[in-house]
Amino acid sequence: MSKSASLLAARILAELEDIEITVERAVQGWERAKTKNDEYYLDGVALNLHGFYSGLERIFERIGAAVDGSVPSGANWHRELLNQMSIEIPGVRPAVISEGLRENLEGYLGFRHVVRNVYTYHLSPEKLDALVTQVQTVFVKAKSEMAGFCKFLQNSE
Repeated sequence: MSKSASLLAARILAELEDIEITVERAVQGWERAKTKNDEYYLDGVALNLHGFYSGLERIFERIGAAVDGSVPSGANWHRELLNQMSIEIPGVRPAVISEGLRENLEGYLGFRHVVRNVYTYHLSPEKLDALVTQVQTVFVKAKSEMAGFCKFLQNSE
C-alpha cells in the first residue's frame, strides 16, 4: 500500500469517529428536546445533522482529490460530488458508496443547505424528526461502506 493511500484511509477512519459523535449528539439532543419540550435543543440537533453530512462530504472531497483526481465545482458541486462517490471508476476505484446510501444521503445534503441558509427558528421539527430517526441507520451503513473502501485503499498499490 502506498503512503498516500494509507494516509487517506487513516483520515477517513478518523473522520468517521468524529462523525459518529455528531450522530450521537443529534440523537441525544432530539431526545432532550422532546422530553424537556425545549425547542432550543433543536438548534443543536440541526447543527449536528449538518455536521454529520459535512463530515461525510469532507471524506468525499478527499477521495475525489486524492483518488479520482477531480472534485466537482460550480453551483451543484455538492450533489455532483455525492453522485461521483456512488459510481465506479473503472481502473481507478470501486464505488465508494452504494446507490441506496446515496439516496439516503440526499435528504441530509438538502438539509445541510437549509441549515446554512435559514434561521434555526424556521426549521421544521417534523423534518428534523425524519432525519434524526434515520441518522443512526444511515451512519452505520456509511461507516460500513467507507470501511470497505478503506480496505480497497489498503490493498491498492
